[in-house]
Amino acid sequence: MSKCLYCHERKGKRPCPALGGAICSQCCGTYRVVSIACHSDCVYLDTNVEYQQKRVGDQFEQERRTFYKDLLEQSGDKAAEMFYFLEAVTFKHFQAKSDAQDGEVIAAIQALRRSFSPIHVPEGMAPPFTQALKKEYDAFMEGEKPDAQLVSEVLDRGLTFISEFSGTGLRSNRFLSGLIGFLKSRHPDVAEKLTKLGTTGGRIILPVSAPMEDQPSPPRM
Repeated sequence: MSKCLYCHERKGKRPCPALGGAICSQCCGTYRVVSIACHSDCVYLDTNVEYQQKRVGDQFEQERRTFYKDLLEQSGDKAAEMFYFLEAVTFKHFQAKSDAQDGEVIAAIQALRRSFSPIHVPEGMAPPFTQALKKEYDAFMEGEKPDAQLVSEVLDRGLTFISEFSGTGLRSNRFLSGLIGFLKSRHPDVAEKLTKLGTTGGRIILPVSAPMEDQPSPPRM
């Protein structure tokens, strides 16, 4: 029996699609999602999903705090508000979908980013979340002329943050697990409101401006 591909010490007894080989049960239980970009269809993710989301949510909270601090310092309140919006729409759409993958979020933000490009590239039928994000964005900016340069900057920075947190796994759901776990454990009232909006199709309303602090408050509904 081959050694665990994570610790390289114990015997690998479980197949790990993310690592492309075998992993020991201890490393699987300790590091799945938290440090390993697990595939959303891995059978070992079916148990204790909320526990796994909370664990990765704790790490997400730390990296999110740094991201927002830099975003506020360099681009201001409006930029932070825009990323609040992206987080809220993502949670609203994916909080009940255990098989969702970070790639769906990344692809949707990339599509929205391309809409601000001076070069128009015709695209085919967009995936569901890409359509949902564009619809939510249009409603969010209704009656307001967007600063294309600022929005593009936020989307670019957001894509970098999401991609780096997600990791290199093609079917990783680490970002989604972190975001969902963070909101459910740290801001259950916001999570509950967004969940209800996902059911009723209600519109997300954010604060006029984001607070200038190291870790911004969650969006108010």
